[in-house]
Amino acid sequence: GGQPRNVQPFSDEDASIETMSHCSGFSDPASFTEDGPEVDEEATQEDLEYKLKGFIDLTLDKSAKTRQAALESLKSAFSSKILYEFIMERRMTLTDSIERCIKKGKSDEQCAAAGLACLLCVQMGSGIESEEIFKTLGPVLKKIVCDGTASIQARQACATCLGICCFIVTDDITELYSTMECLENIFIKAYQRDRDTNGVSSTHNTVLHVSALLAWTLLLTICPINEVKKKIEMHLHKLPSLLSCDDLNMRIAAGETLALLFELARETDADFFYEDMDLLTEKLRALATDGNKHRAKVDKRKQRSVFRDVLRAVEERDFPTEMVKFGPERMYIDCWVKKQTYETFKEILGSGMQYHLQSNDFLRNVFELGPPVMLDAATLKTMKISRFERHLYNSAAFKARTKARSKCRDKRADVGEFF
Repeated sequence: GGQPRNVQPFSDEDASIETMSHCSGFSDPASFTEDGPEVDEEATQEDLEYKLKGFIDLTLDKSAKTRQAALESLKSAFSSKILYEFIMERRMTLTDSIERCIKKGKSDEQCAAAGLACLLCVQMGSGIESEEIFKTLGPVLKKIVCDGTASIQARQACATCLGICCFIVTDDITELYSTMECLENIFIKAYQRDRDTNGVSSTHNTVLHVSALLAWTLLLTICPINEVKKKIEMHLHKLPSLLSCDDLNMRIAAGETLALLFELARETDADFFYEDMDLLTEKLRALATDGNKHRAKVDKRKQRSVFRDVLRAVEERDFPTEMVKFGPERMYIDCWVKKQTYETFKEILGSGMQYHLQSNDFLRNVFELGPPVMLDAATLKTMKISRFERHLYNSAAFKARTKARSKCRDKRADVGEFF
C-alpha cells in the first residue's frame, strides 16, 4: 500500500456536473409531479436536504470553482423552494461560509456569496435570526462596497445585497440610515460626471452607481416621513442630471427613482410644488420619444416605454396598473413604491418569484397578501390543464400567429410590387 492521499469530496468537474444535474430540478417546483406517477414527498425532501448539506460543506472547499458552484447550487435551491426549517438549523454555518467567501473570494465568488446572502434573508424573513445574519454580514458588505480596489461586479452585488438585507431587517432605524448613507456616498459620484471634465466618475463605475441608487431607493420606501422629506429635498434637483447619462440603465434607474420621489413627495405634502417642472417634463418627453439613430432599436424601445410611464407619473400623477398572476391568486401593482419593491425581489428570485409570492410569509406580508392560500390536492388537480389540452391550445395559437404573419407579409409584398 502506498501513502494515503488527501481526497477531495468533489473535484471541480464533479462540482459543475453536480450543479447542473441537481439544480435543473429546482427551477419549477410544480414540474416535479406533473402528470407523472406518485412521488414520495418525504423521501424527495430528504434527498434534497442531503444534497444541500453536501453543497454547504463544499462552500469550504479549497478550490474556488468548487466553492462558487456550491454557492450557485444553494442559490438555485433557495430561490425555488421554501426551506425555512432546514436553514434555521444551519443559519450560522451558512452565514460563516458567506462571510468567508465575500472576504477571501475573487469577484465571481463574491457575487455568488452576496446573492446567497440575499436569499438567506428572504427565506428567514424579518425576525431575530435575520438580524443576527445582518449584524455579521452588514459590515463586510459595506467594506466591499466602499473598497475602491475591489472589482466593480463584487461591489455592485454587495450594494444590492446590502439594500435588500437592510430592507428585510428594518427594526434598527440607526442601521437603516447608516446603510442609506453608505449607498448614497456611492451614487452621488455620478452627479459629478457632468461637472468634472477629468472624468473622475467613469462609465466603468456606472453599473455600481445604478445598483447603489436602486438599493437606496428601495430603503427610502420604508423611511419615516421626515427622513423622506429630507432626502427628496437633497436629491430631487440633482437626479435629472443623470437623465443625460450615456448608459441606458442609469437613465432608466434615474427616471424611475424620480417617479417614485414625486409619488412620495405628493403623499407627504398635498401642496408639493417642483420649481423646474417645465424643464424636467421637457427632458422626460424627449426620452419618451427618443429617435436617435446611434442607439440600438431594443434600447430605444425599452427607454421609450419606461419614460412614457415616468412622464405620466410626474406630469399627470398617473400609474399604469399591472397585474401579476401566481397560482390561483392575482396581485395588482398600482404605485411606484410597489413596482420598485416587486422588481427588486424579482431580480434576485428569478423564476422562483411566483412560488415565493404563494408560499413565503415575509413576501406576502410585504405585498399585503395575507397568509398563504392553502389548497388541497383535489383542487390543484382541477386547476391544472392536462398536457394534451395544453398541446391543443399551443397548436391553435401557433396556427393563428402564422396566419396573421402571412397576411402581413402579403401586404408588404403588394406594396413592394406597386412601387
